[in-house]
Amino acid sequence: MNTRILSCLLSIFLFQVNGFGQSFKLEQDRLEPIGVTMSNQKLDGKNVVQVVKDSAVKADDEPTFVKVKGINFHNGSIVVNVLSKLRGDAPSYARGFIGVAFRIDDTNSKFECIYIRPTNGRADEQVRRNHSIQYFSYPDYKFSKLRKESPEKYESHADMGLNEWIKLKIVVKGEQAKLYLNDNREPSLIVNDLKHGPDHSGGIGLFVDIGTEGYFSDLQVSK
Repeated sequence: MNTRILSCLLSIFLFQVNGFGQSFKLEQDRLEPIGVTMSNQKLDGKNVVQVVKDSAVKADDEPTFVKVKGINFHNGSIVVNVLSKLRGDAPSYARGFIGVAFRIDDTNSKFECIYIRPTNGRADEQVRRNHSIQYFSYPDYKFSKLRKESPEKYESHADMGLNEWIKLKIVVKGEQAKLYLNDNREPSLIVNDLKHGPDHSGGIGLFVDIGTEGYFSDLQVSK
């Protein structure tokens, strides 16, 4: 077996074992703002993109993300580091909403999303803690509908806070998505019935909602 074949097989093995994927530089020419404003900045020594929801978008769980150009994602994993701050004008119900939208269609009218609420992770109320992580599916299954119709099924708790870097890893296969936080071996949320079904595919977006000053770095995607 020649050296080139051995090298190729080793690359495939490392990809499968370690989850190595394609890294994406989060620079403005690679990004498309949808219902948000964005800017490249330096934070804690990292090159980051700052994302803030457009004040004209009043509803919750809308297409408010920076869409990464050149990705068509179906099954695989998405890894990104996020940091959330509350803006000075954040309403009292703001929770530092930040996460990842995936399988976004070309018109941004259908997508899946998992986001976190960092202020809830260490709240003194257990009910708030239980709402630290959220799945929703746009447009028909926003968080309020899912919480009313299937309480506890699409939310969970994990330790997290504002103003700290949190590693998100979302692993998607068919109708299932799992969220892992900070290299934990076990998922913090499991969704077994993604609402757009197992065959839907599309783009990836860096999601924020009202009151959040969100920062993203080190995006990696494997398919």
